[in-house]
Amino acid sequence: MIRAKSTLAVLGAAALLGASGLAQAGATLDAVKSKGFVQCGISDGLPGFSYTDAKGEYKGIDVDICRAVAAAVFGDAGKVKYSPLTAKERFTALQSGEVDVLSRNTTWTSSRDAAMGLNFTGVTYYDGQGFLVNKSVGVSSAKELDGATVCIQAGTTTELNLSDYFRTNSLKYTPITYDTSDESAKSLESGRCDVLTSDQSQLYAQRIKLAKPDDYVVLPEVISKEPLGPAVRQGDEEWFDIVRWSLFAMINAEELGITAANVEETAKSTKNPDVARLLGAEGEYGKDLKLPKDWAVQIVKQVGNYGEVFERNIGSGSELKIERGLNALWTNGGLQYAPPVR
Repeated sequence: MIRAKSTLAVLGAAALLGASGLAQAGATLDAVKSKGFVQCGISDGLPGFSYTDAKGEYKGIDVDICRAVAAAVFGDAGKVKYSPLTAKERFTALQSGEVDVLSRNTTWTSSRDAAMGLNFTGVTYYDGQGFLVNKSVGVSSAKELDGATVCIQAGTTTELNLSDYFRTNSLKYTPITYDTSDESAKSLESGRCDVLTSDQSQLYAQRIKLAKPDDYVVLPEVISKEPLGPAVRQGDEEWFDIVRWSLFAMINAEELGITAANVEETAKSTKNPDVARLLGAEGEYGKDLKLPKDWAVQIVKQVGNYGEVFERNIGSGSELKIERGLNALWTNGGLQYAPPVR
């Protein structure tokens, strides 16, 4: 009987701790409002995704996700502070509460989603792993890389994908791992490795940073699915919804023809019910998210719709010149699709 009471006491204490943990996890929005900014975890420097420009200002598609969340919550996309993180640091920083959201070219996988206390809120970029080589190596396919020395960034999905691909194709390789993407690229440039493998978007970004980018080519093979997107801590549905719908608002805005230039006028004059609901001219959908009525207007006005964000950071308006491909809207043959505001 005494043992049973002790067991019940332990279980009760555990339940209280669990409830306490959930309550603490659910307080992200309040904490963000209290401190007056969103603390956002980003990469430690990747052109097009998150990097600092000549003025020291953070730019990139991942940065713009953070800015969109700030615009939704505060009506001010500038109320963000950034924490540059390596691949090895990123999950601990989110789990510990060091950052409120992780927006760092991070692949959504089952183990990360289910076993690491994270929730992915959507896909900002549909990617796949590839290979970057110096043209002097003389290969045109990844299947010609038998015996190659391969540079990899530690703490990423690329390590397992690389192992699976080479084993499946009966190829041998020697891996060299680095903590940062810049270290991996410099190793390729110095000739220490024959090939650099990572998400294709990252390969294009790293290539433009090399002294002679035209000497390098991305091989045609794509060996994995790498859906990249922001993540938040589990146990806080309120904050999860805000981050998720900030991205969805940008995707829906592009589909509905709403841009940074026309969003304010459209909000006043629209006769389209889908547009009216998204922009707060009809219904109380902002209230559902605990956000101001014009939350989506502020996102599009200050950050842009998804297409605008894509084009200026990694598309035709950037150095990377990456085509939309899978990241085109579903109406244009791509995968980008967002549920409606209604």
